Amino acid sequence: MSAEMRGSVLVVDDDRAVGMVLAGLLRQAGHESAYVGSAEEALARVSSRAIDVIVSDVRMPGMDGMELLERLADRAPGVPVILVTAHGTVQTAVEAMKKGAHDFLLKPFDRDEVLFTVDKALRTARHREDERPAPPRAHPQAGETPWLGVSPAMREVAELVKRAARTSSTVLIRGESGSGKEVAARAIHAASARADGPFVPVHCAALPESLLESELFGYERGAFTGATHRKPGRVELAHGGTLFLDEIGDVSPSVQVKLLRLLQEKEYQRLGGTESIEADVRFVAATHRDLDAMVEAGELREDLFYRLNVIPIFIPSLAERREDIPPLAERFVRDLGRENGRPDAELDPGAIELLAQQDWPGNVRELANFVERLVVFAERDRIGRSDVERELARNPKRARTSSLSSPASAQTLETRREEAERAAIMDALARAEGNRTKAARLLGISRRTLYNKLAELGEP
Repeated sequence: MSAEMRGSVLVVDDDRAVGMVLAGLLRQAGHESAYVGSAEEALARVSSRAIDVIVSDVRMPGMDGMELLERLADRAPGVPVILVTAHGTVQTAVEAMKKGAHDFLLKPFDRDEVLFTVDKALRTARHREDERPAPPRAHPQAGETPWLGVSPAMREVAELVKRAARTSSTVLIRGESGSGKEVAARAIHAASARADGPFVPVHCAALPESLLESELFGYERGAFTGATHRKPGRVELAHGGTLFLDEIGDVSPSVQVKLLRLLQEKEYQRLGGTESIEADVRFVAATHRDLDAMVEAGELREDLFYRLNVIPIFIPSLAERREDIPPLAERFVRDLGRENGRPDAELDPGAIELLAQQDWPGNVRELANFVERLVVFAERDRIGRSDVERELARNPKRARTSSLSSPASAQTLETRREEAERAAIMDALARAEGNRTKAARLLGISRRTLYNKLAELGEP
């Protein structure tokens, strides 16, 4: 196992013997692992330290694994949860996937299968931390479009989403990172005839070829070392619903061939299997890459591109639709104000004007994260221009950019950068009452980045 794939894993199981064995197995493989005996203890643990992956039993007294999964969505968003059950069925897996589980294991588990599953979860988590700011947590409901904006370009996108939802055709959503591709995909699913089925995302860029293939198609017992059970893949788990293929431009040529067959024939085979399985799935794909150029360069199969690009939807960046910044910011203030105990929070005209003048390279997700910091840090419910200016100055990247234009010496720049970072981090920790997971979320960075920054600044 490479060093970058080692992580902090929390094992949750009311059976101490099973939990200790599983935690020990993970430690032997190089992970930092800990064991707790209840879901309540798990919630307390994630509030006080960085956890990369959680492995939890489903059946536990008190709060069970399913309820823990739901609570973690708010307490530790983005942390993959692997559920362990002795009563595994596809139906149980589908229910878990609907509630946000990353994966599941069946008892009795095999060492290699456990490590294989944890490795997949770590890769997905690292990809999300590196490439994708935390999205707004509220997903659009059927027929709801305010999240898209009011600009002519986004009204056109909203109409395309509605039309696409009425069909079963494959949709390809393109746009910059953070522009709202997954939110649009969820809106298509929510307004479609498959809304009662599962919405199953697959982050194609997060996994190497061998892991992505098993993630998509599942595997038969004995397909590889550690495959002690037949296990359904994401295509099977999405049966009757929607399969969202995020960053489709990052799949390897050999997986492209199998995806093409899946799209053409609506059938597939599990890894290590010979039986063809029907895929009752609606496909929605997304990418920030230039697929036309990839086809020209021979990096993407032309026939696969045409199969994906049946209904094309392009989401422009915020820089191309600045008139959408004010209504989006006001919506985020309302929604995030309620979430953070400040239902009366609002933006005054000066604050809105300054927000609209900013470049948002992270697009809608970056704007949402910034507005959440405004809601939490503002002294009054009415958030003014000075509040926006203060938070812009606290942003380490913006502070670093401003410092570089200063005539000060390199040492002064470094000192100022560290002081700005320390002030922002200490303020966030104070606002979060010491909860580092929440502090990282307020700062718009990953928990691991926060822990690394604290170590660099000499903070315990």
